[in-house]
Amino acid sequence: MKRSLLKKPRWLRASLWRCAKILELGIGGYFMGNEKIYQMDFAKVYHLLVNKAEKKGRTRQEVDQVIRWLTGYSQPELEGLLEKPVPYGEFFRNAPELNENRRLIKGVVCGVRVEEIEEPLMQEIRYLDKLVDELARGKAMDKILRK
Repeated sequence: MKRSLLKKPRWLRASLWRCAKILELGIGGYFMGNEKIYQMDFAKVYHLLVNKAEKKGRTRQEVDQVIRWLTGYSQPELEGLLEKPVPYGEFFRNAPELNENRRLIKGVVCGVRVEEIEEPLMQEIRYLDKLVDELARGKAMDKILRK
């Protein structure tokens, strides 16, 4: 590990490492083309999002609630999508009803401002990542769901 990174506080090192892992997996879109991200299996990404939340003491049900709020899927529909291979891009393209309040989501995910992303599908993916980040940081569900 670089000496300059060791001087940073532990929480910042962990955050930088997590962002690097996300980018390495291709979720961030820097090392993979967007089409490769859109072809990733939704179930694989779902489990990464759940693990992120559970490590911080949140639950799978809360992650499901956030996903349902953003996409309009019902719980049975969401569970059905996890049982069969569904590309991540198709998960968002076929969403029953994207929440109109999603445009209120602002902030940075791994150095990228979600409100400034030009490609609509990538922006939807980043919205979900931002919501799960807020959940993992302990933000109240009412604030996460922009109530």
